[in-house]
Amino acid sequence: MNKKTIWITGGSTGIGRALAIKFSNKGWNVAISARREELLHELENKYENISAFPLDVTDKAKCKEIFEKVKNKYNNIDIVFFSTGTWNPKKEKDIDVEQIEDVFKVNFFGTLNSIKAVEEYFKSRKEGIITIVSSIAGYRGLPNSTGYGPSKSALNNLAESLYFDFKRSNVRICLVSPGFIKTPMTDKNNFKMPFLKSTEYAANKIYDGLINTNNFEIHFPSQLTLILKLLGFLPSKLYFGLIGKLTKYQKKN
Repeated sequence: MNKKTIWITGGSTGIGRALAIKFSNKGWNVAISARREELLHELENKYENISAFPLDVTDKAKCKEIFEKVKNKYNNIDIVFFSTGTWNPKKEKDIDVEQIEDVFKVNFFGTLNSIKAVEEYFKSRKEGIITIVSSIAGYRGLPNSTGYGPSKSALNNLAESLYFDFKRSNVRICLVSPGFIKTPMTDKNNFKMPFLKSTEYAANKIYDGLINTNNFEIHFPSQLTLILKLLGFLPSKLYFGLIGKLTKYQKKN
């Protein structure tokens, strides 16, 4: 019986790395992509069924080229997991147009480039899962998030739109909305992060959601995400007042 295969972007660190190890330990073929080649090769050398495919997702043509290489190596791709992202909290407090453009280039258009690279394959295959990693920051507007939050909100809308398009081809679109996960990216935050979890926790939740459920969204930890989902139903005046109070004194000492 042929092993199943997953292709993960953003696979060098954080959630992508932890998920690559999780699927590898479960016996899957794992193709990992990211810009930091040395970190990819560290994983490749440590795990027999992980292979490195270096990639900058902002390069549209390169996304297609790398996917062809993954496909040629494994023939069948069952799941793709697009988790490339960037975040610079120091530049989020003001409207830094160039910074916001860079964030969208990686977070939104990088993901879109990856999806476009696999679109024809999955629609022809008529099965499989395309996974888009967003964030709880995409639910509603938050303080000091002029680029990151809007980029994730755009991914949420994109995932919902693609759900209808790919459902006709029997392909599942899955949106992943993590809370605060301890990664090199969240280490930059200068505020208290409630319900902070490990990347291994995130990988377990994602693996379970992809393999054992058919839900559109995988969100965790529920103690945080369910509260934020409820806040999303509040009228703007109440939402702004409550979020303002909750975040006013949240900076780390």
